[in-house]
Amino acid sequence: MKVQRFEHDHHEILEGIHQLRKLVATGIEHNAGAITQLLRTMSASIKLHLAVEDRVVYPAFANSGQADLAALGRFYQQEMGDLAQKYVAFATRWNLPNRLEADPAGFREEANSVFKALFLRTKREESELYPAFARL
Repeated sequence: MKVQRFEHDHHEILEGIHQLRKLVATGIEHNAGAITQLLRTMSASIKLHLAVEDRVVYPAFANSGQADLAALGRFYQQEMGDLAQKYVAFATRWNLPNRLEADPAGFREEANSVFKALFLRTKREESELYPAFARL
């Protein structure tokens, strides 16, 4: 599988974050329905991306026969598991418009934290993990 597929997924995820920021900037309460719909769409994309990484990327590192690459894959897989759990908890907590309307500041704070972590993770994957994967 080509790295471009994963990079394309990242582009879609980052575009979703950008759209989410625009909705938040124009009013969480006013855009609560659109925000929750976007979160559902993003969650589906993120879950699919993670599943493909679990089936393709991490096993390739584990089966590389190179201890340093196997360790790199394990590190990224463990870290992503922790981040994925945080994202799922976030998406579940904020899956209804009335929850956003009831606590827009809480949503904004948690969204900033979760999406910053996702953004940083995608950038590290693109600069370290995927180049190593492409060489396998």
